Amino acid sequence: MLAHVRRGRRLGTYDFIDVIEPESRCGWQVKSTKSRTPVTWKRAKIPNREKLIEESIDSPKGLKKLGKAIIDFCNDHVRSSIKTFNLDQIGYARLIVFETGKITYFERLLCTRQNPQLFNAADFEWRWSVQKPTLIKEQLSALHGFYRHTGQKWWAWHGRGENQLHFSGEQNWWPPQGDPHSICFQLPSAKMDLDAFVTLLEEAAKKT
Repeated sequence: MLAHVRRGRRLGTYDFIDVIEPESRCGWQVKSTKSRTPVTWKRAKIPNREKLIEESIDSPKGLKKLGKAIIDFCNDHVRSSIKTFNLDQIGYARLIVFETGKITYFERLLCTRQNPQLFNAADFEWRWSVQKPTLIKEQLSALHGFYRHTGQKWWAWHGRGENQLHFSGEQNWWPPQGDPHSICFQLPSAKMDLDAFVTLLEEAAKKT
């Protein structure tokens, strides 16, 4: 839908961006989840992960080093897309489904070629969670990253399992209620065709 509206194209790759519009040199990352589901950044395969994990056990210095490697991975992921697709800016398109059936959609600018860094490693502190009694890989102890200025958990890296990197701090990117750059509407009670859905969004946009 975003590619259609922006007259761009959907990539279908593992790059940081999902949609690109070459003429404006703009790309978008697109995410859609329930409101209480953390966004999955991607599988973060950190180089030398086993060594870094071992060094992080009972070592504040090792934890900091591993955490920095994760943040560097995220920032490098962004820079790679900017270089590969010759972009001037990257936007974020987000669809949030709330338990009440309310849906919020918004777009916002994330970064530019001049300022491609999304995160600063110095803003986070890290610690391992307590391992849960299960054999499921994703339930092994995860490395949690906390935003130093608020104490809020932003990251969970499952480096002992499938390398999933969950980004719960993404909620800090959400706009306040009534923000003019967002659209809110109720989840349709039945299936509808594309034209009807576009009409629904147009009506919702007028009320915002």
